[in-house]
Amino acid sequence: MEYANSNDHGGKRKRDAFEPDEAENGGVDFALLEAIERSQSAVEAIDARAVKKLVLAFERRLNSNLEARLKYPEQPEKFADSEVELHEEIEKLKILAGAPELYPELVQLNSVPSILGLLAHDNTDIAIDVVSLLRDLTDEDVVEDSDEGAQVLVDALLENNALESLVQNLGRLDESDPDEMSAVYNTLATIENLIEVKPAVAELVCNRTKFLRWLQNRIKAREFDSNKQYAAEILAILLQNSAANQRRLGQINGVDTVLQAVAMYKSRDPKSADEEEMVENLFDCLCSLVMPMENKEKFVGAEGVELMIIIMKQKKSAYGSAIRVLNFAMTKFPRACERFVDVLGLKTAFAAFMGKASSVLPRQSLVNKNVNNSYFFEVLPINYLVEFVPVHKRNKKESYQEELEERIVSLIASLFGGITRGSRRDRLLSKFIENECEKIDRLMELYMRYSNRVKAETERLDQLELDDLEMDEEERYNRKLESGLYTLQLIAVILGHLWSSEHARMRARIELLLKQHRLSKNDVKNVLQEYHDNIGDLDGPEEKERAQAKIQKFIEAF
Repeated sequence: MEYANSNDHGGKRKRDAFEPDEAENGGVDFALLEAIERSQSAVEAIDARAVKKLVLAFERRLNSNLEARLKYPEQPEKFADSEVELHEEIEKLKILAGAPELYPELVQLNSVPSILGLLAHDNTDIAIDVVSLLRDLTDEDVVEDSDEGAQVLVDALLENNALESLVQNLGRLDESDPDEMSAVYNTLATIENLIEVKPAVAELVCNRTKFLRWLQNRIKAREFDSNKQYAAEILAILLQNSAANQRRLGQINGVDTVLQAVAMYKSRDPKSADEEEMVENLFDCLCSLVMPMENKEKFVGAEGVELMIIIMKQKKSAYGSAIRVLNFAMTKFPRACERFVDVLGLKTAFAAFMGKASSVLPRQSLVNKNVNNSYFFEVLPINYLVEFVPVHKRNKKESYQEELEERIVSLIASLFGGITRGSRRDRLLSKFIENECEKIDRLMELYMRYSNRVKAETERLDQLELDDLEMDEEERYNRKLESGLYTLQLIAVILGHLWSSEHARMRARIELLLKQHRLSKNDVKNVLQEYHDNIGDLDGPEEKERAQAKIQKFIEAF
């Protein structure tokens, strides 16, 4: 989404000084077309010498403007022309975006400090020009053409405090002005571009600046706009793979802030696809936020469990996202599981488990583009998988209902993992007895569906090996996980919990259903055994041993 890049406050230039009215030319901006043609011809001829010429012209205009401002600080008309000329030189520097391989030349000419210094220029318009320039120079499509050049430029920007300057400039921008609103958007885009080139920037910008707090305040706004959408997206990116950022935001009341932001949608749907994407980003933020144990505590304390249940009950488009957040919050945190039972969440969860929420159909997929699906490929214990593995989108045509099933199975597995004894455990187990064991019937229905899917994938992989296509065991296992093995393992673990309860009626029902499908307890044991053998030690050797011991008990019980 683009906006004009000029502004006018006090002694600042007028918009129409650089942007002809398109209406005067029948809707065609001939000046823009001419500028594009000049830019294209310049890009064709640009070389190191041209870079030097551009930089020298820029430095001259910069010095001229600074001198005029120092000489006539109270007479804007005396330095207005030099400001216009400085603007034009900044615009010319955008030509360099067409030759990223020359970025090292730009850095060697020591122009980066001068460019970044203008982010603090008294005329906000000049700062807006610089933000636009930085966005163009770091654009993803541009830097892809020269990774080495991009790295050199980004390193120079970081060494010269670009992050600090960009965030400080954010603080003075007034989004009621269209140009400054555009500058906010371009600032967010620039920071995202820097992260793309150098992922460490995601933590650097939060460590060196107050960017997290700015984003936190930005998503508090009740009205939806493109900048709020972008702020939510950037926040999700910053939190996704950084425990440090998750903790930082938690320490400044971030859990409560994001909960308030999603609470606006507890009883209404977003009004557009863009707004719906923003809501999904906010839920992604929540999922990341509740990974650290201290933030799980804050989530429960802020009544996050209750809010997610309310959202589920309303059956709006955020229904599936609420289930996902509960999964993350309850994993390895019994208090959240206990709260879920205490506030009568079981009824809502099992209604979803039985497929009674099929009328909830959002416009977009449950799987958000910002979720890092690489987590799916980690070989982890179930209590780790439930937290870190998002629903995997095997095919674009996969139905919403199937995605919802996978999430609710994961949620129930989390409940069994967090509630191990007492009256709450009894209430959870009793759900599988009521209405003539209909929940067990449903569980076995899902078991058969995912079992058949995994068997089909296994046969396909066997055929590939016959065709002499090399595939190691880890890749083979990951392919099976993609096909549904993860959910099948969760179902087998739930069956293990039910069987280990030694409830005669449950056991009889499970055995009857297995027999009806021409299966035996050994089939479930085989699924559990494969899972047991592939538990990783990402959480340490002791945690691995504990996880394997739990699965081994289920295997022995069967």
